[in-house]
Amino acid sequence: MTVRLRNSGADRAQDHRARGHQPGRAVDDGGGSWQWSRITVENLLKEGGGDGMMQIVNTIYRRIGKRIFDLLIALPALILLSPLLALLALLVCVKLGAPVFFRQPRPGLHGKPFRMVKFRTMTDARDAQGNLLPDAERLTSFGKFLRSSSLDELPELWNVVKGDMSLVGPRPLLMQYLDRYTPEQARRHEVRPGVTGWAQVNGRNAISWEQKFAYDVWYVDNLSFWLDLKILALTVRKIIVREGISQAGQATMEEFMGNDR
Repeated sequence: MTVRLRNSGADRAQDHRARGHQPGRAVDDGGGSWQWSRITVENLLKEGGGDGMMQIVNTIYRRIGKRIFDLLIALPALILLSPLLALLALLVCVKLGAPVFFRQPRPGLHGKPFRMVKFRTMTDARDAQGNLLPDAERLTSFGKFLRSSSLDELPELWNVVKGDMSLVGPRPLLMQYLDRYTPEQARRHEVRPGVTGWAQVNGRNAISWEQKFAYDVWYVDNLSFWLDLKILALTVRKIIVREGISQAGQATMEEFMGNDR
């Protein structure tokens, strides 16, 4: 019996450097998937014992179980929360106007773009020259409530159902950031982006970009069913206590301009 296991995070990082990996670009083995090593279950268990079995379980979860888990949670959640979603859509329309949803291209798995959808939290107020006002001036009290309670993120469950996102993973950031990552930071795109993630429960927007990316890559290397459950539980707690909603002195997180800038 054989299984195919991912190389370790250190091996993948070394492989990226050897291939001249460019920030924001996925590296594959030529067959459309990340390079895997074939090993026998017997040898794995003999060499790793319980750790070997855990690797097998985590590999199965990463390749198959995580998607099943997403659908088992996201589909019922969309149905059960449909009255709340309808109410929020009405409130956004009344308080902020149309459109109700904020849609924007974001990088997904391996940096492939998809259209993320969430509730609007800002107005379209502009200056005399027609330029959008700063975020702090466009973010209303209602918008702040949506953000602090994370209710603005609920429509992303649709992205999860479609397969663009996962319940747990690195947050989908802006497309222009792809060319600003280091090769190590770009590894955050080795998994689907998430509605919540390890960085979100460890500081959210109150930590630096470098810390966020370090948490994202750690998650990629340690992804497991139990870690996802832990992150979901911690997310509920973060929403209740409303920690790390915004960066100090900023209405929203400042733009990531790259490293050493």
